[in-house]
Amino acid sequence: MQRETYKSLVATVMPHVKELFPWDVEEMQEAGKEFMIVDVRCPSEFQVMHIDGSLDVPRGILEVACDWGYEETEPALVEAREREILVVCRSGNRSILAAHTMQLMGFKHVYSLKTGLRGWNDYELPLVFANGNRVPQETADKYFASIVEPEKPGPKQRNTLTISR
Repeated sequence: MQRETYKSLVATVMPHVKELFPWDVEEMQEAGKEFMIVDVRCPSEFQVMHIDGSLDVPRGILEVACDWGYEETEPALVEAREREILVVCRSGNRSILAAHTMQLMGFKHVYSLKTGLRGWNDYELPLVFANGNRVPQETADKYFASIVEPEKPGPKQRNTLTISR
């Protein structure tokens, strides 16, 4: 049996999750639709910058944050099963998995932000620092630049060095 990869897990649940592009969200908000925005990135990522008013619920504790009776329970989230919820992450992959999980847990109107906060930033929608001050566009651009370190691309993409004796 072939093992699942991160990409294959995302691809498996993607057809079951509604996605919105940043411009869709902006248009819907301008038309008066209100979203609870749930940011599922790690707390350290959230602290760097996030969408103003979003709720920090890391992917690792999502299930217990969505249910009563746990230290990590987020009452506002537990009671939001009938609300419009936009789940966000850096690129739109963790949010797909999180939105799917939330649907399984009974949340009715869950959307994943397609392209994630990278796309949100590319569309020049506002982000804030932990202190609430707006993030300058150039600062966000640098933060969301994709840099894969040489030891992380995977075995098929690595350069191999042949040593002849």
